[in-house]
Amino acid sequence: MSIGIDQSVIAFSGVGPQMALKLAKVHVHTVQDVLFHLPHRYEDRTSVTDLNALLPNLSTVVIGQIESSQVVFGRRRSLLIRISDDTGGRLTIRMFYFNRSQEKSFQRGLWVKCFGEVRVGAKDYEMVHPDYKVSVKEPKAGLDTTLTPVYPTTDGVSQALWRKITDQALSQALPQVSELVDPSCLPAELQGAYEAANLQQALQALHRPKAGVDLTSMQEASSNAHQRLIMEELLAHHFSLRKSRAVREHEQAPMLVKAAHLEQSFLANLGFTLTGAQQRVCAETSADLAKSSPAMRLVQGDVGSGKTVVAAIAMLQTVSSGMQAVLMAPTELLAEQHFKTMSDWFGALGIDVGWLASKTPTKQKRDTLAKLANGELLVVVGTHALIQDAVNYKQLGLVVIDEQHRFGVDQRLALRSKTPEGQVPHQVLMTATPIPRTLAMTFYADLDVSSIDELPPGRKTIETVVIPAATRRADVIQRVFSACQQGRQVYWVCPLIDESEALEAQAATETEQELSAVLQGVNVGLVHGRLKSKEKEAVMARFRAGDIDLLVATTVIEVGVDVPNASLMVIENAERMGLAQLHQLRGRVGRGSEQSFCILLYQMPLSQHAKLRLKTLRETNDGFIIAQKDLEIRGAGELLGTRQTGSITFKVADLIRDQHLLPLVEGCANQLQLKTPHTIEPLIDRWIGLKENYVNA
Repeated sequence: MSIGIDQSVIAFSGVGPQMALKLAKVHVHTVQDVLFHLPHRYEDRTSVTDLNALLPNLSTVVIGQIESSQVVFGRRRSLLIRISDDTGGRLTIRMFYFNRSQEKSFQRGLWVKCFGEVRVGAKDYEMVHPDYKVSVKEPKAGLDTTLTPVYPTTDGVSQALWRKITDQALSQALPQVSELVDPSCLPAELQGAYEAANLQQALQALHRPKAGVDLTSMQEASSNAHQRLIMEELLAHHFSLRKSRAVREHEQAPMLVKAAHLEQSFLANLGFTLTGAQQRVCAETSADLAKSSPAMRLVQGDVGSGKTVVAAIAMLQTVSSGMQAVLMAPTELLAEQHFKTMSDWFGALGIDVGWLASKTPTKQKRDTLAKLANGELLVVVGTHALIQDAVNYKQLGLVVIDEQHRFGVDQRLALRSKTPEGQVPHQVLMTATPIPRTLAMTFYADLDVSSIDELPPGRKTIETVVIPAATRRADVIQRVFSACQQGRQVYWVCPLIDESEALEAQAATETEQELSAVLQGVNVGLVHGRLKSKEKEAVMARFRAGDIDLLVATTVIEVGVDVPNASLMVIENAERMGLAQLHQLRGRVGRGSEQSFCILLYQMPLSQHAKLRLKTLRETNDGFIIAQKDLEIRGAGELLGTRQTGSITFKVADLIRDQHLLPLVEGCANQLQLKTPHTIEPLIDRWIGLKENYVNA
């Protein structure tokens, strides 16, 4: 009896309605979804390793006889079982969680067969909580005939269940899987992978790799089976984004006409001249807004490049057409900064700017909601509060989202839904985390990307130094004192608000007290995420006004704070922060004409990744280079945001590991579109399926 490839997972033995709901959390709804839900790593339980041949970090099967078993009390109570074999090798099995029955089962002279990762222990190699089985006689059989797949999963779905349902899918539904990618559409270097095995053989090989296959090629996804499926998945995502763009071109958006006199008045009041890059991006955005199909433009630019002015001019064009413009930011501090800036700029033109956040007073919120609903208020700035059910817009024409990678797909969909039936707003997305070109080509294929690749004139490169806190902290404090004495302002950033035993990091509250005591005559302020909104804004206002010389802060000041007189930043425990975050923080200085400095204080020991991050920050201020390095170190999650990595995860492709394939995707897609256009929809359905709503956000 076979199972239909399009049937629900309930067709599997062992899957009922409740389990089907759990599988849906990882986007597995049908039998086909199970076949294309691929392992992300493998365990080799096909052979036994002698105890004298063990290597650290190796996961393997071992068999040994119990020499001793005892409960020991140290920092944590643990059960230690020492085993040996006839090669003279020894291994310790360590259990932190065990009951009385387990403790009694490990009797001297009995045999243990176990699988786990080998680690370096105090005396011998160790395995901590391995899979194990105790027997009276030495085990002679029972080894697996294939590598053991380990699947991406969710709470309540065990690896045993994944293996059970993939066994059923492979035996009953695999013959129904059809080839969709014509090898002649692929570059020569990939055609070999397609000729080596058909699609059904490739799926069989990835779900149940035979004993003896090259484990390295399986773990690194460099096998022929991997390569052909990786390319298919990249193509499916690319086609889905193309489809999203095509759908958008048939949607209706308001045609927003620029009022030249209003823009001229705005520019005249700015007090500075736009850079050539800003003018170019403004022109690109303006042309988008004048079309009847919804704009979807990503404006990327380094910290301090002037993205907010571009957004303001786009909002002004919206207001000129009598439509409403929304600017949404991920944090209240950043939203408040935007609100203040927009209020200053638009107030000079007689345009009111509304404010909406979760902490907005009830009366003010009620008034703002009423004005948005009746169309009296044309510009509003805020946080996630802008997309709550209670918020209704009369004529929403433009949505600007700052730091777009911090927002999820559902939040963007919520704003799209707040327009009249049959119409969608234009969207301008801003990010100070530039997207490496290979990612932009492939995973922003549905967006038009503009880059502000020029800083305002007069800006000097921020000099960055990396200093060990243990031996040089006093020198840094003296440097802060000197800067304040010269009339400059300083940021001192700490990663925590309060003392934490879990992290040996300097707390902001403690640092503020320490620096206030040491730096006589220096006005020290403190700002962190737990302060009430009014308290936070009061401190920031004093810092902007120059009443505070030294601002001790957590990473709440990462974005949106603009104080030109601040020319020195100290970042405590810099080794604990990501590269993009460090670059964002550093961008809070260097906004005036004075030479600015950033001091990265670190604690030993440093991991390899931490060393690489700090080295990169010291060597470059270029956000595009930093973004590429961040991509290499941490992967695409931070760069792409929830849109790609939260709701859309890859089954087999990896954007870092497989970036050599990305430049080939567009050419292959063009060939398939030309030769076999009928295969495109099935390809999207196979790899993306019900997740496509998220692609189209």
